[in-house]
Amino acid sequence: MTEKEYNNCVTQYADNVFRFIVKNLKHEEDAKDVVQTAFEKLWRNRETVETEKSKSFLFTVAYNQMIDHIRKNKRITLKEEFSEETKIGFQHSNQTNKILMQAVNRLNETQRSLVMLKDYEGYSYEEIGKITGLNESQVKVYLHRARIVLRDYLVSKENVI
Repeated sequence: MTEKEYNNCVTQYADNVFRFIVKNLKHEEDAKDVVQTAFEKLWRNRETVETEKSKSFLFTVAYNQMIDHIRKNKRITLKEEFSEETKIGFQHSNQTNKILMQAVNRLNETQRSLVMLKDYEGYSYEEIGKITGLNESQVKVYLHRARIVLRDYLVSKENVI
């Protein structure tokens, strides 16, 4: 991969990778760190990564960095609360967005990642499997279970608009 091809990857995929990570971490600064690390690893491995596979490489590295970050933060207990200014804020234009975000937040980290990769980013089951380290059958099963959780939450009486 040449420097120009690397720069094209940054231009093409930076927003998508960031969106995916920030929706899972819900903290903008942590998401920026994860995305920066992913691009740094792509740069260090540019000679071995084929340009056609750079998107998959980036999402795989970012996903693994995100999981490591989540695991690390689970071990650390924060003694002080973040102010509202430091938390990422989603502007909800209507009740539907709020309910959808609540539904997605009910999923565990694996299910949420799979839903984001499939439904928001448009990856195939095979690509998702490569990114997450799951086989294609596991991806389908976990996605099916996640969608059941989403459906059950969204069709409950209190969430019907």
